[in-house]
Amino acid sequence: MKKVYFDSAATTQLRDEVINCITEVLKTEYGNPSSTHSYGRSSKSLLESARKDIAKHLNVSASEIIFTSGGTEADNLILVSAVRDLGVKRIISSKIEHHAILHTLEWLQKEYGTEVVYVNLDNCGHVDHGNLESLLAASSEKTLVSLMHVNNEVGNVLDLKAVALLCKKHNALFHSDTVQSVGHFELDFSEIPIDFAAAAAHKFHGPKGAGFAFIRKNSGLRSLIHGGEQERGLRAGTEAVYAIAGMAEALKISYQNLEKERNYITELKSYFKEQLSANIPGVKFNGSCGDNERSTYTLLNVCLPISAEKAMLLLFQLDLKGIACSKGSACQSGAEGGSHVLNAILSAEDLQKPSLRFSFSSFNTKEEVDYVVAVLKEFIDNGII
Repeated sequence: MKKVYFDSAATTQLRDEVINCITEVLKTEYGNPSSTHSYGRSSKSLLESARKDIAKHLNVSASEIIFTSGGTEADNLILVSAVRDLGVKRIISSKIEHHAILHTLEWLQKEYGTEVVYVNLDNCGHVDHGNLESLLAASSEKTLVSLMHVNNEVGNVLDLKAVALLCKKHNALFHSDTVQSVGHFELDFSEIPIDFAAAAAHKFHGPKGAGFAFIRKNSGLRSLIHGGEQERGLRAGTEAVYAIAGMAEALKISYQNLEKERNYITELKSYFKEQLSANIPGVKFNGSCGDNERSTYTLLNVCLPISAEKAMLLLFQLDLKGIACSKGSACQSGAEGGSHVLNAILSAEDLQKPSLRFSFSSFNTKEEVDYVVAVLKEFIDNGII
């Protein structure tokens, strides 16, 4: 059976170079980086080298990179500590953020009484900058804005610098979940006055279980995890040296190959969009994912002209054909009302149709696109779905 992996927004295939790096570190660098003997010093040196390398890609100080288990932990560290330690009373966010943000905001409301305000979105899910400025001007309470750079479901891209400057204008802190953009977009945090950001290695062909928080120096944030002084006192626990080394290697290769791979994947996405439009009348592209100027080049969120009754079979049938992608609409989920992102931006009519997120990497090919489109067309033409 042919197998096609179109779910790189969920997690990416590891590069061979990253696997080799991790394997070598597991073999040779087994000292605890907090130990003072030569084995520990060697691991510590590798850890700090990885930190410096990652910092260079973002044009920040190495001390501003704090290693975590991934994006979710980084987001929690930033949001919870901002409320608990920095005196943030009010957080402005959007209803289409990742659940790492939304669920943490719900918890902060319950535990700390934090005021949470949601910015208006347009019909495609883009932030209304005018409304954001009005919300920033409406209160003198200490405020943090948390808005993701690239939406993980529909791919909308936020103008990070414009939002950061708005926040500075109104003396608000700015945090962005950059999990879908680090390794895929150039980010210069010396030019963008952002305060905090989160990243995860497995989104750019690195290992799962490794990520980092960018925390602007002298922020005042404090650790969520207690029991040691690792990560400059911001994250207790022995660091996963092998995974961090793999993350640094993956990020290095991603930025070395960025232009070449971006052009390749952009062409692949455009080809997929053209083939879907030509072979499946009535297909739609959710959010701004069909617009390469306003969305990431790495995904398409596709609304298919299929009845709600048959929608539940779709992912099952695709999986039988060896196709991996993600569900993305209310009628498919069977739990928790479906995609909160699509619920926020789609019409009631389109919410009754199945939506799928196809996300790509440089490992994918046009032949795979042809196969997926042919399978979808066969399903629809023959009434399988």
